[in-house]
Amino acid sequence: MSFRTYFLLFLSGLILPIIIAQFQPFPGYLDSDYYFAGGIQLARGNGFTEPYLWNYLDGTTSLPHPSHTYWMPLASIISALGMWVTGQVNYASARLPFIIIAALVVPVTAAVAYAFSKKRDLAIISALLAIFSVYHAPFVGVTDNFSPFMLFGGLYFLFAAKLIEDPSRRRYWLFLGLLSGLFALSRSDGLLWLALTFLFTVLRAKHYTSHNTHHAPRTTQHTFRILSSAFFFTLLGFLLIMSPWYARNLNAFGTLMAPGGSRALWLENYDQTFIYPPEKLSMESFLAYGWNEILSDRLWAFGTNLQSGFAAHGGIILFPFIVAGIIYFRKDERVKLASTAWLILFFVMTFIFPFAGARGAFFHAGAALQPLWWTLAPLGLDEILLSLRKRNWGNDQTKVIFRSVLVMVAIILTAFVVNLRLFTLGWGEGEAIYPAVEEFLLKNGIESNDVVIVRNAPGYYIATDRPAISIPYGGEDVILAVANQFDADYLVLESKAALPQIKSLLENPQGHTGFIYLGEVNEAYIFKIDK
Repeated sequence: MSFRTYFLLFLSGLILPIIIAQFQPFPGYLDSDYYFAGGIQLARGNGFTEPYLWNYLDGTTSLPHPSHTYWMPLASIISALGMWVTGQVNYASARLPFIIIAALVVPVTAAVAYAFSKKRDLAIISALLAIFSVYHAPFVGVTDNFSPFMLFGGLYFLFAAKLIEDPSRRRYWLFLGLLSGLFALSRSDGLLWLALTFLFTVLRAKHYTSHNTHHAPRTTQHTFRILSSAFFFTLLGFLLIMSPWYARNLNAFGTLMAPGGSRALWLENYDQTFIYPPEKLSMESFLAYGWNEILSDRLWAFGTNLQSGFAAHGGIILFPFIVAGIIYFRKDERVKLASTAWLILFFVMTFIFPFAGARGAFFHAGAALQPLWWTLAPLGLDEILLSLRKRNWGNDQTKVIFRSVLVMVAIILTAFVVNLRLFTLGWGEGEAIYPAVEEFLLKNGIESNDVVIVRNAPGYYIATDRPAISIPYGGEDVILAVANQFDADYLVLESKAALPQIKSLLENPQGHTGFIYLGEVNEAYIFKIDK
């Protein structure tokens, strides 16, 4: 396909994210709030530090503290880049690179599709599916990892196609290593892509030496040279990206990996992500929970993640055609690689991190595979129609009709999901009411450095520029312990999202030891903490 076609696809990919952005005045949910807040810190020259705290799993005991101890930093770096380029520290600037990245996903998806079929029409259909991405559409232009993961995934499969042709092309192993590093710098589960690349090196080296059609059969020594070269350049690319971050972690924590994520292994429910003190989570507490409950939780995650695979990854209407594409092209190494990645992600997000996985991590992590799924969907449809045609059903016109219907249904579903997410459910997790809460607190004597305990600490920070920490898992005693540890002075409870353990504060706000009720703003109950 021509450069002009790819450029027009890029321009087309800008339209929908820009339209959606007009109805998203703020990040809209905790993950996006967090990455934007990290970008603000970087743009202001404060480095990887945070005057807010969204969970306590890393053992932090004061503010400010080292950032990105649970989530990885790349989305914050990209956010900061947008603000550095424009010279404006605001959300519109922070999200600008993500909108551009989302648009780049479209021609990259077309390139992946063209590498598969060598058919321009199928590549354009895949690009249209990337634009009208159903469940992903509200999220690709926000300060999160969706669009970067899609871009990295598309590029990964493009370079993998080059190595299928010839695994001795070292620069492409380097490129896969760089992409593996970018995956890992985006999300903790991004490390999977380094492991997959190592697996790919083994498969490619063996396949190349046993199926070479231009030379005599290769020796074991030659196989080893290809394999060792591929490993070296892959690891080199990975470390070029990740070594600065590992150095930062060694300096801040004494370990390569930040300490926040490991305790998530022992969660008994999602709300324990906010447990305080974090030492309450351990293997012993996990095993004491009981195997019946442990297995029950994982069965729940199994069902939830299957639904996510069908609706989010499969785009509902695309799902059967993606499956058909996987079956028809099951011998293709890119398809094998993508299927293996999806199955590993499903296993990890179901059985090892079931609460994070079922609450969105599986949806997030699977975004890297979307360019290949959008490639396989029209290919799977064509193969089904070809099989039917062999049975004397359908013709070329039938193929055109079905392709058009596929795209039209994707457009309709995308419009439905965008309307549901932005307007029916509403866009935001407290950010819209926090300025009013802050104004109320200022009238009640809050000082400039006073810390607020609130449901969405990064969201409160970006709305008010005030230090904030998250409401901990537990009852009133735990909130008071957190307030003493972090010198917090005020508590904000949103009636629609209060933890069950503190419902009594909402039902009867007066007369609680340690909590002085100040009033209510937009269904948020505000307390001064009496330490």
